[in-house]
Amino acid sequence: MSNTTPTEFVKILDKEYQVACTPEERDALMQAARNLDARMRDVRTNGNVIGLERIAVMVALNLSHELLSLQRRQSAAEAGLDDELLNRLAEKLDKALK
Repeated sequence: MSNTTPTEFVKILDKEYQVACTPEERDALMQAARNLDARMRDVRTNGNVIGLERIAVMVALNLSHELLSLQRRQSAAEAGLDDELLNRLAEKLDKALK
């Protein structure tokens, strides 16, 4: 019996990559690979970026920016919910004390 993780092959910008992936994660991996391939093709087609490495870095920067923006919005939304909850609790306390 082997303890190695099975691998899947994905194709990004016409290059094939072998990636360790459990069967449960296969669909997510394939979706991520298709998304990455599409983004890299878009940068290559519409931008002035030449070279696989530079294209990959530009896409990685864009993805990182999107992730950080989502995290900031989520944190702000959660903070707003926390403030709202605290305000409601304070109002209830004020009413109970009166």
